[in-house]
Amino acid sequence: MPKSFSRAERVADLIHRNVAHLLQQEFKDPRVGMVTISNVEVSADLKHARIYVTVLEETKKEETLKVLNDASGFFRRSLASSVQLRVVPKPFFIFDDSVIRGNRISSILESCAGDSYPPCNGLDLMSQN
Repeated sequence: MPKSFSRAERVADLIHRNVAHLLQQEFKDPRVGMVTISNVEVSADLKHARIYVTVLEETKKEETLKVLNDASGFFRRSLASSVQLRVVPKPFFIFDDSVIRGNRISSILESCAGDSYPPCNGLDLMSQN
């Protein structure tokens, strides 16, 4: 049985593809380096879109998010001209720290690879440090 997708999920996918294209081809701000869109979530009423991004240079993540959020009007206008929606969601750019958390988990697991029980020389795997 095929999985059905909600309208919000389809709109999120459409926004993901279009904003990624805009970032690659049309958005030319020197303060924004290499940015990758990892996920897009659209509210049920289709008025707001949370766009999760990762930044290659983590030292510039605050500045990059500020520039992207300041340019949300540009993205919304560009989306309005390229997609046919009655209401184009207002984009909000959010830093996605899942890559950082994944790298941290990988490094912990690598340090545990040769250890016997208790794991990781007493490191608490559930700690948030």
